[in-house]
Amino acid sequence: MENFFLKISIMLVPALMAITCHEVSHGFIANLRGDATAKSQGRLTLNPLKHLDIIGTLMIFIIGIGWAKPVPVNFNNLRNPKRDMIWVAAAGPVTNFLLAALSAAALRGLALLGGRLPENLMSQAFLEPILLMFAFSVYVNLLLAIFNLIPVPPLDGGRVLVGILPTRQAVAWSKIEPYGMIIIIVLVFFTDLFSYLIVPALHLGVGLLAGPESKLVFSVTRFLMR
Repeated sequence: MENFFLKISIMLVPALMAITCHEVSHGFIANLRGDATAKSQGRLTLNPLKHLDIIGTLMIFIIGIGWAKPVPVNFNNLRNPKRDMIWVAAAGPVTNFLLAALSAAALRGLALLGGRLPENLMSQAFLEPILLMFAFSVYVNLLLAIFNLIPVPPLDGGRVLVGILPTRQAVAWSKIEPYGMIIIIVLVFFTDLFSYLIVPALHLGVGLLAGPESKLVFSVTRFLMR
C-alpha cells in the first residue's frame, strides 16, 4: 500500500500536466486559426479537472499512457480547414515534445546539483521526489507524443496526414476515423507495433533528451509500472 501511494505521488502531476497541456494546445491553436469552440466551452484552461477523463487517467497509472477528454474543434470554422487541421493536430505532440525536453533539462540540472549538495537527509528528501517526477515526465510526454503520431485518425498523426494528402486521398483516409480506435487497439495489442516502432523511438528520444540521466528515466518508469 505504501508503494502504491508513492507511485501515485510521483506520477500524478506529470501525467495530468502532459494530457492537459496536450489538449489545451489543440484548442489554443484552433482558436488562433478561427475556431473558438474550445474557448467558448471554457476548455482553454490548465485546470486538469476541466479535461479529466477518469478511464484515460487511470490508464496512465496502469499501462503508462492515457488520455483526457478531447478538446472540441470544429474544423469547418477554421480559416483554411485542410491546412489548419495540420497545425491544430500537430500542436498536441509538439507540446508533449517540448514538455519532455524541458523536463529532461530540469532532470539533468537537478542531477548535477544533487552531486554538489551535502548528502544529508533533508537534501535527499527534497531532491529525490522532484527528480523522480521529472524523470517520469520525460517518459510520459515522449510516449504520448510518439503514440499520437501514429497516422491513424482520430490520433493526431492521422489528422496531420489527412491535412497533407491530396484532397481525394485525404477524404478516403478520413473515412476510417469511425473505426480508428479499433484499428489502434488491434495494432497495439495484436501486433509488434510497440516493440518494433514505439519502444525504439522512445529509447532514442529519452537518450537524446536525458543523456546520462536516461538510465534514471527508465529505472523510475520500470518501478512505477510494476
